[in-house]
Amino acid sequence: MSRKFALLGGSLGHTLSPPIHKRLFDLKGRGFEYGIIEMTDEELSQRAEELRSLDGYNITIPHKKAIISHIDKLDESAARYDSVNCVDVRDGVCIGYNTDCVGFIASIRAMGAALDGKTLLVGCGGVGRMMAIEAALAGADLTIAVLESDMPLAVKAKEDILKMKDNARVDIVLNTEIDGTQHYDLLMNATPVGMYPKTNACPVPDEVIAAADAVFDVIYNPGMTVLLKKASDMGKKFSNGMSMLVWQAVKAHEIWDGDTYTDEEVNTIINDMQRSIDGENMG
Repeated sequence: MSRKFALLGGSLGHTLSPPIHKRLFDLKGRGFEYGIIEMTDEELSQRAEELRSLDGYNITIPHKKAIISHIDKLDESAARYDSVNCVDVRDGVCIGYNTDCVGFIASIRAMGAALDGKTLLVGCGGVGRMMAIEAALAGADLTIAVLESDMPLAVKAKEDILKMKDNARVDIVLNTEIDGTQHYDLLMNATPVGMYPKTNACPVPDEVIAAADAVFDVIYNPGMTVLLKKASDMGKKFSNGMSMLVWQAVKAHEIWDGDTYTDEEVNTIINDMQRSIDGENMG
């Protein structure tokens, strides 16, 4: 019996989700369909019931919060972030999950780093807030560095973290206050600094990179940002956001069908997807 899945979003012209999910289905010999569904906010409220005809679906911008009022239950991961990026439709019941957090944790593990050490996070917007919470819950001694205009986001994230874990260690500083005098087990960039097409920018000075053991950049276009190139040249462990994108898709397949995949299988998809992105930029 063929099952039907899709990605729900606003504008999905450059999405990698269909090829990623097709590869994951193919690895298990599942000839399932995976399409894209574009809807405006207004269309979502009018057509949400149509989504129940699917066996499951992913959600991206701008519907990750709006979809909540159209599903039946929230997994703890989705409730924690008030955000859903994966829905399982089972016996007519729609259950919402957030697999971004699982993808993030898997990415850090796959690069051979740990979240429970001295960690510097640059940026605290949407994905940065998730990264801050996951790191703090994992036991990190966390420093969040932000622009002055983003200070309220960081303060709110810290408040939320302390409600979940009252002994969490979270400091907030301005971007201009970070330097190479403090050692970090892990440096994470959650800002768009260095993203295509403005690829010549780096979110932190060289001495901050030098003071870190491992570097994670949420950007995957380009695959090798200035930040990661410098980290590589310094001999640091490093990874980009493509890893997170693929690992969160892997979690969706675990939810939908109970499927699991080896690191080798996942890494092959990560590398192939990254080559396709970088190839487009070259072209």
